[in-house]
Amino acid sequence: MRKTLVLFLVFSLAGCGQDEYGDLREFVKNSGANLRGRVEPLPEVKSYEPFSYNDFELTDPFNPKKLEIARIGKGGGLQPDLNRRKEPLESFPLEGLQMVGTIRQGDAFYALIKAPDNSLYRVTKGSHLGQNFGKVVEISEKMIKIQELVQDSNGDWTEKTSTLQLVD
Repeated sequence: MRKTLVLFLVFSLAGCGQDEYGDLREFVKNSGANLRGRVEPLPEVKSYEPFSYNDFELTDPFNPKKLEIARIGKGGGLQPDLNRRKEPLESFPLEGLQMVGTIRQGDAFYALIKAPDNSLYRVTKGSHLGQNFGKVVEISEKMIKIQELVQDSNGDWTEKTSTLQLVD
């Protein structure tokens, strides 16, 4: 009986001596064995070549003095009346205005315009609106036709026709 007890103790102690994480260590050891990495070389850096801008005598398209150039030197062609008293709707861009209705009083036909500040204005043929010297040239029940004066890159004024459609 003693022999079996001794054998039992020997075998149980031998079982405790095994490495608990041996399979994990073996996996980590073998996981990078077949990997071969290759890093692409960096692209060649191109040298910077500075550009010298020498056209300072040309008209700057972002300079607000274009209006003064047109007023002084162009003469002749189309020009807005810069001395005219501005109407309230000329302080808003045309894209921000909405036509919300029409009114007929006798022979007069008016359009109702809603401004971005939620004010309601009544306009008739000949009224001015928008920031491009727009003038109402036609009013119908569904739309307003506006003739605008816009300045091109040379400082010349050209006419542009825009419309405001009735908002449903």
